[in-house]
Amino acid sequence: MTKLKNLFATGWGIIVVGVVIGILAALLQNAGNPANMGICVACFERDISGALGMHSANVVQYMRPEIIGFVLGSLVAALMFKEFRARGGSAPVVRFFLGVFAMIGALVFLGCPWRTILRLAGGDGNAIFGLLGLVAGIFVGTRFLKAGFDLGRSQNTYKSAGWLLPLTMAGFLLIMLLNPQIAGEAKSGVLFYSIKGPGSMHAPLIFSLVIGLFVGFIAQRSRFCTMGAFRDLILFKQGHLFKGVLGLLVAAFLMNLVLGQFNPGFEKQPIAHTMELWNFLGMMLAGLAFAMAGGCPGRQLFLSGEGDTDAATFVVGMIVGAAFAHNFGLASSPSGIGPNAMIAVAVGFAFCLFIGFTMKRSKA
Repeated sequence: MTKLKNLFATGWGIIVVGVVIGILAALLQNAGNPANMGICVACFERDISGALGMHSANVVQYMRPEIIGFVLGSLVAALMFKEFRARGGSAPVVRFFLGVFAMIGALVFLGCPWRTILRLAGGDGNAIFGLLGLVAGIFVGTRFLKAGFDLGRSQNTYKSAGWLLPLTMAGFLLIMLLNPQIAGEAKSGVLFYSIKGPGSMHAPLIFSLVIGLFVGFIAQRSRFCTMGAFRDLILFKQGHLFKGVLGLLVAAFLMNLVLGQFNPGFEKQPIAHTMELWNFLGMMLAGLAFAMAGGCPGRQLFLSGEGDTDAATFVVGMIVGAAFAHNFGLASSPSGIGPNAMIAVAVGFAFCLFIGFTMKRSKA
């Protein structure tokens, strides 16, 4: 048990985790998930928001088992290795709104940090601007961190609080099993299902769930985080987590070549647009929000599985943010950004700058 406990946290361990995630993401795409979106935390949380009826964009509604698996897989790992610890209370309202604006920025770009890497691995040149924006946003976030930005210290809390998001995810799975998709029907019981568009594209439920559980388990053990990889590289010149991100990129690229899923170019890429500035700014906003919240959307799910209620608050913020994005014309489509996206991105930057300059540790 001790060897297994330390394996994924080693230098080679984090590389293996990244490689495994890259391979599994390509296999999920091959099994039915959208192109260049074998795994996309932001997009999948948006689909869950739609499945619950929080937004009415009928092309992005599906209760994604991968997200459920991430939380429950992390929970299993945390319980096995006695790392489950219910804690919270670190500026929960601020974290909620960081989640909202992180999702808005991600949906302007059309992807989370994981999908940014996977889009590159699939040949989508537009993801270059998203990656540059992500790094720029994280860089700004590190400047705030160096200047003393602090959301406050979390504290131990009741175990029941730490169980709330894992139990919610288990509940989502149960609801999905009790209300399975009916061919050609847009609603089954209480859940909405896309019958066209990205939401209608999905790998078999069991396959998606098992991969989600496995990724959740190994990511919890390794502390895998795309935002953390760039933050550590910028702040501390440490490349440990970054090795995992490179492993993901290379493995996904090679698997895409093997599976015939590599299509280089900028035009007509799947679920992407060619507005370079807004690809950059959307992910810059998302990267800044991730840096200020302390983790990328995947890491927030894994922390939620460990009992971190602050991370769970961020996750809920992202799901609600997806509803805002689609209900108010903020999300992009292959034809370009939404009609109100520019205003939303500006408001998001204003919010992040406001808390960045005003929430600082006391020098006393």
